[in-house]
Amino acid sequence: MHRVVVLALEGVYPFELSIPTRIFASARSAAGEPLCEVLTCGIDGGPVRTSADFSITVDHGAELVGTADTLIIPPFGRSGPADETDWYPPPLAVVFSRLRPETRIVSICTASYALAAAGLLDGRPATTHWQEADHLQRLHPEIKVDPDVPFVDDGDVLTSAGVAAGIDLCMHIIRRDHGSEVANGVARRCVIPPWREGGQAQFIERPIPGPSAATTSATRDWALRHLHRPIPLTELAAHARMSVRTFSRRFRDEVGMPPGQWLTQQRVELARRLLETTDLPVDRIAAESGFGTAASLRQHLVATIGVPPSAYRHTFRTAEPRRSGAGPRAFGARPAEARETV
Repeated sequence: MHRVVVLALEGVYPFELSIPTRIFASARSAAGEPLCEVLTCGIDGGPVRTSADFSITVDHGAELVGTADTLIIPPFGRSGPADETDWYPPPLAVVFSRLRPETRIVSICTASYALAAAGLLDGRPATTHWQEADHLQRLHPEIKVDPDVPFVDDGDVLTSAGVAAGIDLCMHIIRRDHGSEVANGVARRCVIPPWREGGQAQFIERPIPGPSAATTSATRDWALRHLHRPIPLTELAAHARMSVRTFSRRFRDEVGMPPGQWLTQQRVELARRLLETTDLPVDRIAAESGFGTAASLRQHLVATIGVPPSAYRHTFRTAEPRRSGAGPRAFGARPAEARETV
């Protein structure tokens, strides 16, 4: 069983600390068996002060880090930029020295500062909370900081932006390790969206519709049932009983991306699920997911996750769930500019 160790440091943020346990402990096999063991540790196993008005007690000390397949560090300490020593105190250096070479390391929000101070992000792409991205880049010019994405998967080291982006990253890891069906099951149990692409903007203004305002949610549900065929923007707008201009604006306000980009993401998601769970030929999957041809499916899959359909299917049909986090970045969400293709 894959062991996830969550490190609670002084000043840890309680919400972010709870994310890994909630997400990874909800991962189940088709037979209903847990796929991950989630354990929380501190530096010495004693009480840990949080960023709120209470402390927590953990049952394990830093020795647990040496047993981790995946180590997750939630944000801790000060809420804004701090002195480098605040992010990498001597006890944390001792903790990192216990890591096995094959351990996957994950930071949530500003815990990326700790990884940076330890040299774990040198020469790598990474992200952090958008308010601190410029500071992190100035402090560590050797890191390729992307302030616009919710998370970055660089294989054995992964970083996320703030709060909900930590959920996105944990869900991405579940998908990467165990496939869409397991991730969708976690999403249903936790009542959260099953995925948010790593290339999606980290911070999006989304006005809340007024009580009498029409929304695009019913049209999105309808579109998901018709992904097998072309869906022009005019048809989407007509279904929502809006003009094309009004529909496009409202859709972007509610979803954070244009309708065409959203449709492409949903089609890629459907194709991935079919590749993982069925023996349908690639041509049929291309048709079922609305790409039309195998060549079009291949183009979109490579652009999104970096591998063609055959390689993606081979990975999920032949490989046991990975125990360690080391592995190719191919199935991870990569920082990329939003694509407008339908």
